Amino acid sequence: MAATKVEDISYPPMDQLQGLEYCIDSNPSWVETIVLGFQHYILALGTAVMIPTLLVPLMGGTDGDKVRVVQTLLFVEGINTLVQTLFGTRLPTVIGGSYAFMVPIMSIIHDPSLAMIQDPELRFLSTMRAVQGALIVASSIQIILGFSQIWAICSRFFSPLGMVPVIALVGFGLFDRGFLVVGSCVEIGIPMLILFIALSQYLKNFQIRQVPLLERFALLIATTVIWAYAVLLTAGGAYKNRPEITQRSCRTDRANLISTAPWIKIPYPLQWGAPTFDAGHAFGMMAAVLVSLVESTGAYKAASRLASATPPPAHVLSRGIGWQGIGILLSGLFGTLSGSTVSVENVGLLGSNRIGSRRVIQVSAGFMIFFSMLGKFGALFASIPIPIFAAVYCVLFGLVASVGLSFLQFTNMNSMRNLFITGVALFLGLSIPEYFREYTIMAHRGPAHTRAGWFNDFLNTIFFSSPTVALIVAVFLDNTLDYKDSAKDRGMPWWAKFRTFKGDSRNEEFYTLPFNLNRFFPPS
Repeated sequence: MAATKVEDISYPPMDQLQGLEYCIDSNPSWVETIVLGFQHYILALGTAVMIPTLLVPLMGGTDGDKVRVVQTLLFVEGINTLVQTLFGTRLPTVIGGSYAFMVPIMSIIHDPSLAMIQDPELRFLSTMRAVQGALIVASSIQIILGFSQIWAICSRFFSPLGMVPVIALVGFGLFDRGFLVVGSCVEIGIPMLILFIALSQYLKNFQIRQVPLLERFALLIATTVIWAYAVLLTAGGAYKNRPEITQRSCRTDRANLISTAPWIKIPYPLQWGAPTFDAGHAFGMMAAVLVSLVESTGAYKAASRLASATPPPAHVLSRGIGWQGIGILLSGLFGTLSGSTVSVENVGLLGSNRIGSRRVIQVSAGFMIFFSMLGKFGALFASIPIPIFAAVYCVLFGLVASVGLSFLQFTNMNSMRNLFITGVALFLGLSIPEYFREYTIMAHRGPAHTRAGWFNDFLNTIFFSSPTVALIVAVFLDNTLDYKDSAKDRGMPWWAKFRTFKGDSRNEEFYTLPFNLNRFFPPS
């Protein structure tokens, strides 16, 4: 029997993923681009609806207030996405709302000075203004770290090995947004999960005029079918005698978005009134901004791979963080009740439909802005039951996580050092935030509960984030544990050429600024 060759049992590392139909600068036909952009818009609705649905009632807001916040969040998302794809990293990423800001915002909501306000509408407006003020101040962190290139300097301590847990937990760390939410309405969520996988994977070779329609538009087709199925269940009285929590998850007429949405409403800065500023609120919010920075860094790395690009050079990554800070500033000025970060689910969709085109994402930004102004039409799509989105998250978050694991190919995983760092960072990145979540549920406060509320918010926010914990653990261990003799094992020879813009000739194609702006902002 012939000896087995090494090349028969292994695959060489690849800078760019193969098998994508379109990368950053290649575009489908305009008709396909518009439909694909609409698909990204539909996917972005899940987070845009879920965050205000959770927070607005706690602030004393009405269904009308919730609709306005959803519209405002989508409007700002559209602006931030356009800015990021034009002047930021230029990667095909949707910039959406972030759950990282939930901890400091919840702290503001329960601030005694605001919670004691008796009039619900006045309490809502006062709380919104306090959140706006905290976001405006905290946005300076990303603006300074990004545009000063400090984050680019920090990224010199990152290696492929150190980024594996961070990128992986950008996806894995959102597990509580997946099947836990699907389980709240299994008769809708599970059929959606099965249908989406069937269309995007098992039937992906079905083509019409050489276009793989079922793979490319799996999200849109599956959502339409299951949404119609949910409407039939609701109209047929399937939930008449079910518990209230089940009705909220399953029924298509409980969101109260369409009936309360105005026909036309254009969000504008300071629409809720002048922001108020409190040092404690702002300091707690700064932790959320740092978490958003870490999570976005991992998501940008994943997006570059799923768009068949090279890893973004350090100064491009820092530039993107700077513009993301501008996005958080806009969130504070408009009053979105959340800061901004890269939408992980939309990054996953790049890999699911194998379309990494920047133009598609820019078209989706256009849909966000357009439908946020046409209230009734936007509310119609926003009324899709949340378990439908959660079913898709089960696939897309997992896909992003696997992209993080793919960076292991550039490292030596026969090294006990590397195995130790990867395993410990992944485990603590999952275990520590889970401890903080469980503690908070049982004690109704975070593990950090000193007399200094701002300090509590800072620590609780940081350690609620799986990617942030993974970054702290992985980067520390990777740069202190036998690091001088392990550059090759860490993947640094491969990584080094992508640190600078001129280190790889492909960077010009992917990351050059439009309108010849590189003359004024020369790449480093």
